[in-house]
Amino acid sequence: MNWSLFIVFAILIVLLCFAGIYIRRVNRDEPYLEQKSNLPADCCGAHAVCERDSLLSRTDEIIYFDDEELDELAGIAANEYGDREIKMIEDVFYTMREQDVAGWLRSLQLRNIELPEHIRDEALFIVTERRQTRLENNGRKD
Repeated sequence: MNWSLFIVFAILIVLLCFAGIYIRRVNRDEPYLEQKSNLPADCCGAHAVCERDSLLSRTDEIIYFDDEELDELAGIAANEYGDREIKMIEDVFYTMREQDVAGWLRSLQLRNIELPEHIRDEALFIVTERRQTRLENNGRKD
């Protein structure tokens, strides 16, 4: 028997096996790839964390942060708030955990509640700082 012909057939069989394994793996992973493509391009993969630190809402579901009393401010411009309204917002904001700030901002947006400028700036600073820290931590893990 010709050894070169035997080697060619052996290589061909090995290549066909690898092709079959690759095709099965691609078909099995397709739903995952399709699902992942629906995520924002800048998503870190830790989806629960991403959502927590994101200001964009994927749903219209309103989540309350023990702040139902703020609903009376819906539709009022922030520059029209009196001392009482500002204190109501400050009481909620300054007792909130940092990791809840982005969700709270999404909730307020869905409820059409504006923040006074000084609180809005502080809240956005917290969200930006948390996002930056998360990105830096993810960079260290890679």
